[in-house]
Amino acid sequence: MPPGYINWPKVTPPKYATDSMIGTAPRRHILFPLGAVKRRSIQAASRADARVARRTAQLANVSSLLWHAYSALPAPSSSVNWTGFYIRDDKFPTLASSQESIVRTTTTTVSTTYSDPREQKLLLGPFHGKPACQLIFFGKGVCGTAAMKKETVMVDDVLQFPGHIACDADSRSEVVVPIIVGDETVAILDIDCTETAGFDDVDKKYLEELAVILAEGCDW
Repeated sequence: MPPGYINWPKVTPPKYATDSMIGTAPRRHILFPLGAVKRRSIQAASRADARVARRTAQLANVSSLLWHAYSALPAPSSSVNWTGFYIRDDKFPTLASSQESIVRTTTTTVSTTYSDPREQKLLLGPFHGKPACQLIFFGKGVCGTAAMKKETVMVDDVLQFPGHIACDADSRSEVVVPIIVGDETVAILDIDCTETAGFDDVDKKYLEELAVILAEGCDW
């Protein structure tokens, strides 16, 4: 078995890449597990740039899968208008060089880490939807709050969320799930809906399971 290969259980692939097995799924508790199982085909690559390319491709497919999955469901799920990822900036090789960060009164060189978690940034990753904010700091908006707290944040009305970052004025509700590796947020999964209260505990449960699969299956 080649180095870096993740030995996931074998899954019979669909006939076509677009055959997501969700077209006739009547309920989310059926739809989400099917989508999650398909993600288990993830493998790790050896070189840093290859790892990022593979990860980007996988996250792009997941965002597409979620977009089409929600659109196939009854309202309010069919009103989802954005699905995608934000990735911590040091997970991009060209940005992961040593950085200077002030620690108390001394200057310390920090490699791919920060002295203050609030300095951490999320950069826009693969997504489906309208153009979005390219950079979000940890602790800012719904995405940054979920990243900082390392827990899912589900907002029924984003207009009532303090400090909400409005990338798409049509969005009214949002769910953000952190992807946790080694007790650190390495990325977040963000889904917006044009209706208020567009998400519930069913979404939360299966999106969190999907986040675990991505945390274990992608090479971060």
